Amino acid sequence: MDRLIYTAMSGAKYTMAQQATVSNNLANATTNGFRAQLNAFRAAPVIGDGYPTRTFVADWTSGWDFAAGPLKETGRALDIAIDGPGWIAVESSDGSEAYTRDGGLKVDENGFLRTQTGFNVLGDDGPITVPPDMRVSIAADGSVSAIAPDNPMAENVVGRIKLVNPDEKLLIRNDDALFRLRTGVPAEADAQVHIASGMVEGSNVNVVEAMVNMINLSRQFELQMKMIKTAESDATKASQILSIG
Repeated sequence: MDRLIYTAMSGAKYTMAQQATVSNNLANATTNGFRAQLNAFRAAPVIGDGYPTRTFVADWTSGWDFAAGPLKETGRALDIAIDGPGWIAVESSDGSEAYTRDGGLKVDENGFLRTQTGFNVLGDDGPITVPPDMRVSIAADGSVSAIAPDNPMAENVVGRIKLVNPDEKLLIRNDDALFRLRTGVPAEADAQVHIASGMVEGSNVNVVEAMVNMINLSRQFELQMKMIKTAESDATKASQILSIG
């Protein structure tokens, strides 16, 4: 009876954890460059007296879905999207190098080229800055040019966005939604990575699939709760029988 409670509670616990993951994916269904997190259950056999027929449920995080999201045309000069595999290098809040697929960029009041979430875009020599009152153009190889409004034909290259393409198996995502290499060593720039200007990459979350998954997880949680109530009912009836005896 008590063993049933433990096994059911382990299932309910990790079902709630997966529900939180699916909810987070759904909340970022419109976040540019977002990569859905993947979770799965695994069975953990209970080793002890008796037959090995009981199993606990354990949560197994298999990683992230690195499939590309849909490209959306914006026509905005500071919007870029990775054309194929690859990542944009940015400076995280702790000063370390991190990677994102969110190409919605802006120039702040100090001239730094940043993501919409406030991370500096890194170039070959650190963060990229743009002179004031200049129009910005970004080429397919990541070169950032400043163009004077009164002389559109004169372009001054102020930097080149660092584009990388590390092994996806070596990437991890932190709470700031940025990816990093597990080794902590910055990835090498890859000249084979190209960008498309005037476009952004959307989230790769499949909303319909996520909703169906959420419904299935809700039903699994209800099943675990019914098992716990059954264990409680059995315990009450057993106590009544023992008191009669």
